[in-house]
Amino acid sequence: MRMHIVIDDDLVTRLDARVGRGGRSRFIVEALRRRLDDERRWDSLLAAVGSVEDGGHDWDDDPGAWVAAQRRGDSERVG
Repeated sequence: MRMHIVIDDDLVTRLDARVGRGGRSRFIVEALRRRLDDERRWDSLLAAVGSVEDGGHDWDDDPGAWVAAQRRGDSERVG
């Protein structure tokens, strides 16, 4: 789909210096995809806030030891 958007001259100059006139659309599409993915991830994170109780977890007493035990128990882990 073709769109008409308005971009400041300075921004277009910087864009052209980076990707050239022929690369504008591809660069803008990729930037838009990344931004929309970031926004979707933030929406997911914000929706999850408060979904885990503040206490009563296996890791409460010693989070470092809990993480180490999880790593040792993962046969797929490398290193």
